[in-house]
Amino acid sequence: MGYVTTSEGIDLFYKDWGPRDAQVIFFHHGWPLSADDWDAQMLYFVAQGYRVVAHDRRGHGRSSQVWDGHDMDHYADDVAAVVQHLGVRGAIHVGHSTGGGEVIHYLARHPEDPVPKAAIIAAVPPLMVKTASNPGGLPKSVFDDLQAQLKANRAQFYHDIPAGPFYGYNRPGAKADQGVILNWWRQGMMGCAQAHYDGIVAFSQTDFSEALKQVNIPVLVMHGDDDQIVPYQNSGPLSAKLLPQGTLKTYAGFPHGMPTTHAEVINADLLAFFRS
Repeated sequence: MGYVTTSEGIDLFYKDWGPRDAQVIFFHHGWPLSADDWDAQMLYFVAQGYRVVAHDRRGHGRSSQVWDGHDMDHYADDVAAVVQHLGVRGAIHVGHSTGGGEVIHYLARHPEDPVPKAAIIAAVPPLMVKTASNPGGLPKSVFDDLQAQLKANRAQFYHDIPAGPFYGYNRPGAKADQGVILNWWRQGMMGCAQAHYDGIVAFSQTDFSEALKQVNIPVLVMHGDDDQIVPYQNSGPLSAKLLPQGTLKTYAGFPHGMPTTHAEVINADLLAFFRS
């Protein structure tokens, strides 16, 4: 574990576990979390002999709480800085939610990296917000409301999201895991309110359609059909169609936070994809 200092002077926290000469898997976390959200995956894949890397996005977790640059171009270039610092070109890239958008944008923006495969899980591409060309998206008012709740009471907001829709704990008969809820809250509150506020615009209004078309490597698109954060019909299936080598895997009843709630299933499917 350590820090990479970018050309802008921003310190990015990263984790780097496993054998130096092993195949690298680079994990990209969702909003407003940190590299810690990948614990279940990183521990699993280290045990499988892989080298695993994950960083805290700028303004998130333990990285610098800068007030600007909270957009996909900067996010992708920050990833490139970590890749260069660690010498991990050719890693497999895996992203959840906003991190899935970051993966797609990185691959399109930095084609010099010979990434062999990638996976995006419950990811925000192609475009979340409703527009004339994206009639199935969510109204902008939904994201405006998220920003308003963050400004009004971030601590309560960051409890309500994991306690409800993120992990599907608001569904009838669901049993909430308080440890999971508190860990989400902990990660969110570590970060910068400004970064998280601007990040809502980044993940909801960035159109990844052209980037998806440029990513000509095998990409596994994993999405639960009960995702209440990134609705299934306007995300996973559309991304898989735009990707030249995209494969959609749909999970019946799985929530947005399925890498945590269904880690055993997700890990096994990722492993099978990496080995295929």
